[in-house]
Amino acid sequence: MHQFTRQFLFGVFLALLSLPTVSHAQYRITTNGTTCTITGYTGTGGIVNITNSINGLTVTSIGEDAFNSCTNLTSVTIPDSVTSIGEGAFKWCTSLTNVTISNGATNIGVGAFAGCGLTSVTIPSSVTSIGGCAFDGCTSLTNVTISKGVTNIGDWAFEFCSGLTSLTIPDSVTRIGDCAFMGCGLTSVLIPGSVTNIGLVAFILCPNLADLVVSASNLTYSSSDGMLLDKPQTTLLQYIPGKQGNCTIPNSVTSIGNAAFYFCTNLTSVTIPDSTTSIGGGAFNGCLSLTNVTMPNSVTNIGDSAFERSGLTSVTVPSSVTSIGSFVFNSCLNLTNVTMPNSVTNIGNSAFEFCSSLTSVTIPDNVTSVAYNAFGWCTSLTNIYFCGNAPNLDDSDWFDGDPATIYYLPNTIGWDTFTGPTPVLFNPQIQPDATFGIHTTSFGFTFTNAGSPTVVIAACTDLTNPVWTPISTNTLTSGSSTFSDPQWTNFPARFYRFQMP
Repeated sequence: MHQFTRQFLFGVFLALLSLPTVSHAQYRITTNGTTCTITGYTGTGGIVNITNSINGLTVTSIGEDAFNSCTNLTSVTIPDSVTSIGEGAFKWCTSLTNVTISNGATNIGVGAFAGCGLTSVTIPSSVTSIGGCAFDGCTSLTNVTISKGVTNIGDWAFEFCSGLTSLTIPDSVTRIGDCAFMGCGLTSVLIPGSVTNIGLVAFILCPNLADLVVSASNLTYSSSDGMLLDKPQTTLLQYIPGKQGNCTIPNSVTSIGNAAFYFCTNLTSVTIPDSTTSIGGGAFNGCLSLTNVTMPNSVTNIGDSAFERSGLTSVTVPSSVTSIGSFVFNSCLNLTNVTMPNSVTNIGNSAFEFCSSLTSVTIPDNVTSVAYNAFGWCTSLTNIYFCGNAPNLDDSDWFDGDPATIYYLPNTIGWDTFTGPTPVLFNPQIQPDATFGIHTTSFGFTFTNAGSPTVVIAACTDLTNPVWTPISTNTLTSGSSTFSDPQWTNFPARFYRFQMP
């Protein structure tokens, strides 16, 4: 045969070998000789119907990132032969509005469709697990059908699917992962009896979620007035963020879980029962409208960041609490008043940092440790009153950015070596002048104080069992002030003392 003819026929043979097996797209594949995995796509996009086989090899899986960021892809059909859709397989296919998952797939991988433009999806009954972040950020997704057969909805599986307003969870599901529906548009949820594991704040940041019901047949969980609880209702796991106004926690609750009310921005007040002993970390973090909370003396533990970024205006720490943890009241911008009991011994890192409306604070006499930036950048804080000895400071920056003056009491120690602004002695003195004593309509006296410009005067009627009640807050002018008590004749005896504000 002529050499040219041989070369021509050989070229045609090679060309035939290189022809694509489908007309819609081209793929990169790996194979074990019998089956193959699609590992990449080099086609032009549009509508893609993946066939059961490529070059005679059965397509059994779509590999990791195989179609990642194929922004021209608009529709995909996945054949019955495919059992696994890999991690990030169709991630960031922003024009992909339609996908058909045939009844062969058993697993949808982590982030498989994250960031896609999907509007509707049906998870077939063959699928047992929806991977973490599988549909994360599919903001156009309005309809999801999860067929019975799915047992696991992974962590963040439908995170920020803001267009998803309704969803039926089938009674085959046993696990709903951490933040599984975070930021969704859901308005109501029914948890079936099959679910035995609900991850941390599964329905967090769902602003429209106003109704959550757990099936009475569920042996692990229960619900009450918008609250997700364990079955005996001793642990409050999550409060649904779409509820408004006041929340009354059931009397059976002993523990409020971590992030249970996280960013429930419509919550205005909460009543915590005497049964509650623990408030979890971040429990009320971001509750911007929460202006009032009553914590009973049964509470012994307040977790880190428990009320961070909340709308609280006043706080009374229960007398059973010994430690105020890190970031507990951080960035409570409206907080003007804090009452801490003598039981408190430690104030944690950044506990009151950025509380810009706080003007005055009294530190109980049992506090021995104040951590880094505990009161940092409280830009209106002008007076800090210490009732006890100078505390150990993790860092002198615990008052960084504050204009505060620090006051201490007579007979307390450690202030001569205190690190930070020079402390000032709080030591009011009654003056033996004409103002002292009984007058026509009152009993009174003049007093001076070289330090604090504000002094509280409290009174009691029995020194053997004293209950001191503040009756007057005096602002000193030019270092002195005059106190007058017109009510003194209403009591058989009346005793007075000076207090820090």
